[in-house]
Amino acid sequence: MVSPEVPQVSADDGAKLVEGGAFLLDVREPNEWVAGHAAAAAHIPLGQLPARAGEVPADGTVVVICRVGGRSNQAAVYLRRQGVDAVNLAGGMQAWAASGLDVITDDGDPGHVI
Repeated sequence: MVSPEVPQVSADDGAKLVEGGAFLLDVREPNEWVAGHAAAAAHIPLGQLPARAGEVPADGTVVVICRVGGRSNQAAVYLRRQGVDAVNLAGGMQAWAASGLDVITDDGDPGHVI
């Protein structure tokens, strides 16, 4: 569910934000991450975010992504309540991949979204 307090960005706009220096945070589960993720992303599963929030930069924009946008929206709500300028990538990694943006494995090989 999308929260009105969280700005929603498209995959292309999210990629532009990341190119401009925004932090890309992937909150999917480890098996989803291993299958494929954006090259610039940092990985903190949603369930670990409260304990690992200190790993997320408090200055600048954070683009949060998951598979389709639900978990990342929850994460963005949490981060915004901590004072972080977080936005949700609408459509998640499915939209990212559909836009032709990079999806790789940890080895740098082509990945896929599960």
